[in-house]
Amino acid sequence: MQNNAFSSSHPLVDEFKDFIRNPAFPCVGAKAAASKEQMTIVVCRSISSAWDDLRIHSARMEVARLYREDPKPFRSLAILFDERRRMSERGFEDCLWERVQSLTDKDEWLGQRHDPRVSDDPDNPHFATSFGGEAFFIVGLHPNASRPARRFSTPAMIFNLHDQFELLRASGQYQKLHDAIISRDVDLAGSPNPMLAGHGTSSAARQYSGRMVGDAWACPFQREPSSYLDELYANDR
Repeated sequence: MQNNAFSSSHPLVDEFKDFIRNPAFPCVGAKAAASKEQMTIVVCRSISSAWDDLRIHSARMEVARLYREDPKPFRSLAILFDERRRMSERGFEDCLWERVQSLTDKDEWLGQRHDPRVSDDPDNPHFATSFGGEAFFIVGLHPNASRPARRFSTPAMIFNLHDQFELLRASGQYQKLHDAIISRDVDLAGSPNPMLAGHGTSSAARQYSGRMVGDAWACPFQREPSSYLDELYANDR
C-alpha cells in the first residue's frame, strides 16, 4: 500500500480530493492531511457489505503502524464506497456501525487489544474505536447528510487517529484548530452543529454518523467477537 495521499487512480479519489480542497470545506485538519500527503485513501464496494472489510482493516493497521513510527498530527485514512445509491441518515448510520462492528470483531480475532488510553464503552465520554492498538475517531460522509460538511457524493468513513489530537493539545494548537473548524462550519451551514460536545463531556460515538440524535440514542456497538468469527476460528484449529 502506498502511503501518499490520493495514491489511487480511481476517479472517486480525484472527486474526494476536490471535495477536500474546496475553499468552503471547513475541516482544516483534513486539508492539512491531504496537503502533507498523510491521508491514505482506499476505494471499496459498498458500506452495507463486508466484502472489503479485510482491506479496510489492513489499511488501518498500516496507518496505525506509520503513526507509531512517526507520531505527528494530520495522518488519516479515508474509505470511499463506490456506490451512488442514496440512503437516509438513519440508514447510513446503521451501515456505518455495522462496518465498525465487523471491523472491530476482526481486530479482536487477530489478537489486537483496545487502546488502553480510551474506553471501549460507547456510552463512556472517553470512548473511541480502536484498531491495531490505536484509537480512532470516525467521521461519516454521505449524500443525504444534513450538515453540508458531511455531504459527499458517496458514502465514506474517515478514520482520524485519536492520539494526534492529544499531540495538538500538548502543543497548544488544538483549541485554535477546533475553533477554526467550528467557525468555518457555521459559515458553510449557517448554524453550529448541535451534535458537537466538548472533549470528555459525552461519547464521541454520537458524532460518528453525523445524524442528529437525542438523549435516548443507544449506540449499536460492543467490542467483543461475533459468533461467526468464533466459529471460523474454531474451524481453523
